Amino acid sequence: MPKKGSSVADHFGSIPDPRINRTKRHLLNDILVISICAVICSADDWVAIEQFGKAKKQWFRGFLRLPNGIPSHDTFGRVFAALDQKAFASCFTSWIQSVANITDGEVVAIDGKTLRRSFDRASGKAAIHMVSAWASANGLVLGQVKTEAKSNEITAIPKLLEILDLRGCIVTIDAMGCQKEIAKNIIDKDAHYIFGLKGNQGNLHADVEAYFQEALNRDFVGTSYDFIEQKDHGHGRDECRRLWCTNDLKWFAKRAEWKGLQSIAMIEEERIIAGKKSVERRYFISSLPGDDAKRFGHAVRLHWGIENGLHWVLDVAFREDECRVRTGNAPENFATLRHIATNLLKSEHTAKVGVKNKRLKAGWDENYLRTVLGI
Repeated sequence: MPKKGSSVADHFGSIPDPRINRTKRHLLNDILVISICAVICSADDWVAIEQFGKAKKQWFRGFLRLPNGIPSHDTFGRVFAALDQKAFASCFTSWIQSVANITDGEVVAIDGKTLRRSFDRASGKAAIHMVSAWASANGLVLGQVKTEAKSNEITAIPKLLEILDLRGCIVTIDAMGCQKEIAKNIIDKDAHYIFGLKGNQGNLHADVEAYFQEALNRDFVGTSYDFIEQKDHGHGRDECRRLWCTNDLKWFAKRAEWKGLQSIAMIEEERIIAGKKSVERRYFISSLPGDDAKRFGHAVRLHWGIENGLHWVLDVAFREDECRVRTGNAPENFATLRHIATNLLKSEHTAKVGVKNKRLKAGWDENYLRTVLGI
C-alpha cells in the first residue's frame, strides 16, 4: 500500500518547460495537474481534458494559480507533444518509488505493450511500444520505457532496470528478455530473476527441455529437485499444473556466462476441456535456488498478473488501444498520464468497485477525487 504524504505534483515540478517564455500563458504545473486529474476522471484525449478543466475551474482555483484560466485542448496537445518524455517518465518513477512499499521478495513483472493507435500514417511514425515494470503484490506500475524505433524490448529493458530500485525483488521476464546482460543487470541490482525460455538463446531451450525429459524418464532418480502440483476444476475444465525445479546445473557448460544462475524449472499444464486433453510445457532459468517449487511457481503465476492487472485495465478502463494521440512525444507522455492515474486509482481502497467505475466516481465526486489524489 502506498505511503501517505507525498504529493504527485511535488515530484513533477522539476520537469523542464519546453516552451519559450512568450508562449507561457499557462503554468506547466497547472497543465500537468489538470491533465492528471482529468485522466483519472475518464478524460481520454485533449478535448476531454480541456472540457474537464472548464467544468472544474472553480475547484481547481482552490489549489492552482490559473493565471489565464483553463488552457485550450490545443495547448494541452502542444505542451505534451514537446514535453521531454524521459524527464516525465523519470519523475513518475521517482514519485512511485517514494510512495510504494516494495517488500523483500516482491515479484516485479516486466513486459511490453504496443499502443496500437499511436501510429501516424502521414508521417510514417510506427506505433510505440512501452515496456513496463509491474509490482505484483502492490498492483502498481513502477516505471516504463519506450522502445527505440526499429528496436525491441531487449534494448528497453536494461534502461528500465537502471531507473528502478529492485533490492530483494524477484524480476520475471518472458523469453524476449532472456539475455545474459539483463541477468547481470538484475543481479547487480541485488535482485533475483526468472526468465522464460524459447528458441532465442541458441540451444538453451532445447538443452533444458532435453534435461527434464531425461530426468522424467528416470523419475529424477539421483537428482535433487523440488516438485509441486496444483489442480483446479471449474467452468467446464479440469486443470493440473505441475512444476519441477532443480539446482542440478553441472551439465550446463555455459553456466558461468549467466550471472547468478542457480536453477532451472519446468512447468507442465494439463487441461481437459469438453473431454479433450492438452498438455503444454514451459521452461525457465533462474537465480533463485531450485529447492522451493512453491515459491517458484507463485512468482511465475504472478508474472501473468501484468496482463490482467495492467494491460487489461489500460485497454478496458482507459481504452488505451483506441487512443489517437500521435504527435511528437505526446503518445509516450499520455501513456505516463494513464500509468499515474492507474496507480492512484488502484491505491484507493474505500470505493469497492473496479478502476473504470472509480474513474467515473472521481469525476462526479470532488471529495473522492481528493481522496484519490491524497490531498
